[in-house]
Order: sequence, then structure tokens, then C-alpha cells
Amino acid sequence: MPRLSTVLTVAAGALALSGCNLGEAKSASAPPKKFDRDPYGSTYQPYPGVPTLITGATVYDGEGGMIENGAIYLEGGKIQMVGPLAAMSVPEGVQTIDATGKFVTPGIIDVHSHMGDYASPGVDAHSDGNEMVNPVRPGVWAEHSVWPQDPAFTRALANGGVTTFQVLPGSGNLFGGRSVTLKNVPGRTVMDMKFPGAPYGLKMACGENPKRVYGNKGGPQTRMGNIAVTREAWIKAQSYDKDWDEYERGEGKKPGRDLDMDTLRGVLDGEILVHNHCYRADEMALMMQMAKEFGYKVTSFQHAVEAYKIADLLRENGVCAAMWADWYGFKMESYDGINENISFVDAAGACAIVHSDSSQGIQRLNQEAAKALAAGRRAGLEISDAHAWTWLSLNPARSLGIDDKTGSLVPGKMADVVLWNGDPLSVYSRPDKVWIDGALLFDAANPALRPVTDFELGQPGEGDVK
Repeated sequence: MPRLSTVLTVAAGALALSGCNLGEAKSASAPPKKFDRDPYGSTYQPYPGVPTLITGATVYDGEGGMIENGAIYLEGGKIQMVGPLAAMSVPEGVQTIDATGKFVTPGIIDVHSHMGDYASPGVDAHSDGNEMVNPVRPGVWAEHSVWPQDPAFTRALANGGVTTFQVLPGSGNLFGGRSVTLKNVPGRTVMDMKFPGAPYGLKMACGENPKRVYGNKGGPQTRMGNIAVTREAWIKAQSYDKDWDEYERGEGKKPGRDLDMDTLRGVLDGEILVHNHCYRADEMALMMQMAKEFGYKVTSFQHAVEAYKIADLLRENGVCAAMWADWYGFKMESYDGINENISFVDAAGACAIVHSDSSQGIQRLNQEAAKALAAGRRAGLEISDAHAWTWLSLNPARSLGIDDKTGSLVPGKMADVVLWNGDPLSVYSRPDKVWIDGALLFDAANPALRPVTDFELGQPGEGDVK
């Protein structure tokens, strides 16, 4: 009869062998590994800040509310408290700023920028926003052209109070590529500026631009050609998405990778948001119908000069319209622009946004919102100053998929805050101080906190020490 120890040893070996075999079987039946959908992830780290209490200001909370003689407390990179100072319990000894006579708002968010891709100065060497070799180019990424030393970033911060912005590819292609959302902070690489957790966008375009670019290049020459080529791309994307879904379930052969289709697959899977350059109302309606045909969603129409004509459709489909205050008439599809566009879209209950599309205009988006507000009031609409600020903060945040993190002065959100030296809807007002994630990155009274890029520091002269 075998000894007990021998039996236990054999049994243990059998169990170990059994476990090994089970592990191998499990590994063999596991679904194949998915490809990395974000190989250029954010490395953003907030700059250090100190607990700060701002008192005595008129506060626009970004959601349409206003607090007179209000206070806001920032700590740990987040908004901790907003409201009357008497209702707050603030730790003793924190840095306190008397903002009597001044205004506090959420940082401005610009959803349509080409900064970094068309960097300053505007020379051919900095023209990196349009890859116009094929009308279907969703595989290019705007962030791969972003130059972190673009002086336009610091101007947007200091002059415009812009704390977050989306960089889009240009509109020369039907599919221009991926967009990226950035925090307006100094960074050595674009990854250091990437807004953590922000979805990618896809820049699409319809109308005059693609047919003008490709009309003599064998591409679409007409609007009906634009639609046909766009639909063909989505048909291919649906097949690509199906093949990869089956493979990742362990049901088929591994498909070949296609960078263009990777981006379109991300849209079909709801991971990438569509921002569609489109001027005319009829074309916006067609693009929304195409989205229904292929099972994706248009998140925003960019420029949307005729959005006022279909504001009800925008509301019903949950699509934002990012618009200028008064640009119109510079080409045929912009001919029907009106100054009341933003206000009319807002009054219809749709998501209205003021955008720039300009490294100059981004420095005065507060003034652009004021122009749109004035036009609406002249047309008989009752719009408060505080409500108009939603066009610059919360609505842009919604269209970028980051409204749970920023866009309004709500406890728990990022402390992206601007202190204005006067009424922020006045042409005479400028940012006094700007915080991003609770870090003071601009202070008009402190020369050391007026950011300058490496490029602006200049080059050494011949007589300098090398």
C-alpha cells in the first residue's frame, strides 16, 4: 500500500497538470486581442495650483445662471464651491482674490480651430491642415501636425480666455481626418496637451470645398458626386467593421488593417464624434439622413450658416450648430447668412455654439457672442447675458463630449476659470487671470505669468555663445 505522502504528491501533480491544461484551453478559446485604438494617448498632467478663493465677482456659471457678488473656491484642480460667500465654508488661510466689479466665467471652449496645424506665422511651411491627395482621408490625424510652439495658443489664452479647443483638419476633403481636443497649456508634445478622456472627432465636409478641390483631379465634381463618394466610403466601413467584429469574437480570419477604415469604424462604434463642415440647410438635412442610413450620428455642423432654416431638425436630431456671429457672403453657399443665426438656433431649443475658425477670431470669441446676442435682441428675443455664455462654454463642451468634465462652474468639474476685468461681453474687457485645472496660467498683473512659446524667444545671433 503506497504511503500517504506519495499519494498526495501524485495528486498535487495531477491537479497542477490539470490546471495547466485548463489554462491553455482557456487561452486558446479567448477572443483575439483588439488593436490599440488610441496609440497616441494623452500624457497631460495639470500644472500645480494653490487653493484659491475669488470673491465679490459677478459669476456666470456657464449653464445660464448668474450670481451677483458671488464667490468661487478652487482646490485640487477642481471647482469646490460656487455661490454667495456667506454660504461657503472655506478653509482658513487660502489665497483670496477680491474681484469686486469684475466677472468670473468658465473658460471659453472653441470647437473650430486650426491652431497648431496652420501655425503662426502663416507661411507655407506651416500649412499642415489639409491632406488633399484623396477626397477620402479619415486616416490622417490633426494632432500629428500640431506644433506645440504655435504662438497662437498663448494669444488665445491671454487675450481670449480660451482654456480648451478642438483642432480640426481642413475642409478640402469629404473626410478630412481626425480632430483632437487640447487643453491650452504649454507642452513639449501634443500628447502633453491632449484633453484626458476627450473623444476623437472626425472632420467631414460637404458642399463647395471638396468639389472645388477635386473637380479637376478626377474626384467628385458636383454635390451629388460628393454624396455618392461619401456613401461609398461608409459602405466599405460597414463591411470593415463587421469583419473586425467577427474576428474579435473569434469567428473569422484576421482582416487587414486600414487606417482610413479604422477611423470610420470608430465612428460606427460610437467612439469618434462627427463634426461636419456644412453651410447650406438642404445639405445639412442630407447629411443627417445619411447618418441614419449608415447608423452613426452627426455631433455638430461647423459653420452652419443656414442653420436657422432647419433649427427644428437640429433640435430633433440632437445636433449642435457651431456658427460665426456675422460671417457671410464670401462664397455662394454662405450667401444666406444672417446675423440672427445663433440666436434663432438657440431660441428653437437647439444647441448653439459660437466658434472662430481663426487664430485672430479665437482671441475675441466673447465679443463674437456679444454680437450674436445683440442681433437676437434686436429681433425681439429675450436672451440674458448669462445664457449667451452657454454658447461659449457648456454647449461647446457638449459637442466635444467633455461636458461632464468642464464647460460650467459646477463643483467637481475642472477648475477652468476666467476672471475678466469687466463685463465679458464688452469690447473693452480682457482676461485678468486664467486658471486651467486650478493652476494660474495667465495673470495680466504678473509679467512672469504671460506665457511665451520657445519659438517667440528667438534665435541666437552670430555673436552669441554657441
